[in-house]
Amino acid sequence: MAWKHHLIKWLEDNRGLVIIVFCLPASFIFDFGLRIKNWFYRAIASSPNYHNNRVNDIQRKIQDWNMQSAQSRKLLCTSRPNWLSLSTTFYPKNACHKIPISLYDILEFDEANLTVRVEPMVTVEEITKFLIPKGYTLAVTLEIADATLGGLAMGTGMTTYSHKVGLYQETITKYEVVLGDGNFVEATADNEYSDLYKALPWSHGSLGFLVALTLKVIPIKPYIKMRYIPVRGQKQYCDKIREVSGATDKNTKNVPDYVEATIFNKNEAVIMTGDLSEYDPNIKINTLTDWYKPWFYKYVEGFLTQGEHVELIPLREYLLRHNRAIFWVVESMIPFGNNPLFRLLFGWLLPPKPAFLKFTTTPGIRAYTFTKQVFQDIVLPINELERQIDTSEMLFEAYPLLVYPCRVYDRGPASGQLRQPNKKYIVPGTDYAMYNDLGIYGVPGQVKNKKPYDAVESMRAMEKFTRDVGGFSFLYADIFMTRSEFEEMFDLTLYEEVRVKYGAVNVFPHLYDKVKPEIDVFQVARGASVESVK
Repeated sequence: MAWKHHLIKWLEDNRGLVIIVFCLPASFIFDFGLRIKNWFYRAIASSPNYHNNRVNDIQRKIQDWNMQSAQSRKLLCTSRPNWLSLSTTFYPKNACHKIPISLYDILEFDEANLTVRVEPMVTVEEITKFLIPKGYTLAVTLEIADATLGGLAMGTGMTTYSHKVGLYQETITKYEVVLGDGNFVEATADNEYSDLYKALPWSHGSLGFLVALTLKVIPIKPYIKMRYIPVRGQKQYCDKIREVSGATDKNTKNVPDYVEATIFNKNEAVIMTGDLSEYDPNIKINTLTDWYKPWFYKYVEGFLTQGEHVELIPLREYLLRHNRAIFWVVESMIPFGNNPLFRLLFGWLLPPKPAFLKFTTTPGIRAYTFTKQVFQDIVLPINELERQIDTSEMLFEAYPLLVYPCRVYDRGPASGQLRQPNKKYIVPGTDYAMYNDLGIYGVPGQVKNKKPYDAVESMRAMEKFTRDVGGFSFLYADIFMTRSEFEEMFDLTLYEEVRVKYGAVNVFPHLYDKVKPEIDVFQVARGASVESVK
């Protein structure tokens, strides 16, 4: 109907107004309700002392499922709603047998061994509130407060400390898992379940149900001494990123504790290096997450004209510095969101809750985000950084770009879903290559400028480049690969063996089926509308 078409067009053209008038207040109320629900659950029904009882209940439910006839059994998945996950996809859980996994507690802090044991639904926000007052933080702490530690364990994550320790999976010492037959196992790097330990990262719940994990923590100081270094010239800033991350030197003693870069255009970037620090009266403190302050990436952009700058940032504020604007994704929703008046009046409502945004995603909105936005984290060899930027610019015309350097260890063949780094990328004298996360978020330039843009063609070209250089895509975002292309990017040798050995075949969805979009990518490429192929 014509009125419906005009309404949708008006909503798209006035998206920022709609989000301010409806989404932000509703998101705030929605989040408040979730917090009350979780508080009530923890106060009444939850306690670390009852962890074993909760795990036993999950085992019983799986054993009951196993008692059904093979013909009537559906594949298993968690009952957690799609809208509560940070994935951009909507896995069809209604086609599965859903098992409730209500595990929200921090179970044990082992200061002597520098580890913390948690249930999978503990969030980044909760673990930072727990650890930082004790003088510790996770070795890899994602910047998004709502991310769950279990979700990161079954997927992956990295942060600005990853140039020292690698991906999130490198900081996990133990997985506690309930398998498809209801048996409980503990998987570590050197016990009888070491093969399962290697295959669980990047498995996205396709091998078993995670019921607890043990993570490494590091001692901290109260502040980060942050240095902002503006650099002009692509080769100059790429070389500087490689230098400060230790990509060219095995001696990491003088490498900063935290490293990241924001690339604002092909020729300009700001590199940020941070070191754990005590209070220094000679250096100004910046509480940068105050609701009325500029969004972090906009604040960083100012140093392109102001020049190099040093400041102290309270550690927890540093760790969550990108949360308020969800890096720069909120700009595509609220183009005027960084306006000082808006920040003063409404900044306290940010960010819109990812759970609420997914909860309210209609087929039309999903079509919009699928075809007119890009939201990707892609991990690529840092020696290819110039080519990464050139390829991204050609395909998406989208800036800023996020760069996090990260070690990727050579664990040998068939040691997990990540393929061995090419020997030419290995840092001399080490067992790792330096890669980097290339974060591409927002509305492509072609869409902004009302030029033709083919999301499927562009993303498939980016994925081919990624495969060609030995990189890999984070699987929380939409993928555009065929099954064979997916298996070219990821090494599923051990994964398939573990699927058989631990009884996951015909019990849990396959990894590819779990992470591929609910939208038929290839019908869209042939010209069908997104809504018609869901």
